[in-house]
Amino acid sequence: MRHTLSVLVENNPGALSRIAGLFSGRGFNIESLCVAPTLDPSLSHLTLVTTGDDFIIEQIIKQLNRLIDVYKVVDVSEGEFVEREMALIKVKAEDETRAEVLRMCDIFRCKVVDVSPKTYTIEVTGPESKLKAVIELLKPIGIKEIARTGTIAMVREKKTA
Repeated sequence: MRHTLSVLVENNPGALSRIAGLFSGRGFNIESLCVAPTLDPSLSHLTLVTTGDDFIIEQIIKQLNRLIDVYKVVDVSEGEFVEREMALIKVKAEDETRAEVLRMCDIFRCKVVDVSPKTYTIEVTGPESKLKAVIELLKPIGIKEIARTGTIAMVREKKTA
């Protein structure tokens, strides 16, 4: 089962290396990893996507909590959460396909962020399923290049007043 972990870590050299080493040393796989500083410059927020059954995820969380750089680990996939990913897709845009690419951008609420005589570069933001759908529809037209971020996620707040 796919799990998204939110990890608050010290913004120190080597912290990410220790986390990656923990995964590789125990044979766990990291599907996606995204790290950025928080409002407090001494801390970073790491969003990590991995797979495993409940026992494996429990072991991963316990091992992460043992690392000296780690302040907090939350499995956000246990409850309601918001998840996003972004991709830049450079797609062929010949005269006969330009209108079709723009229609797809409109349907999927993508942005064209760069235009050249033969290509469009498209920005797509949303859940992984949306990115996969856009990529599959653009493949027949001709994708030249893709750059994707990792998943970022946040727990939803309760909606009670």
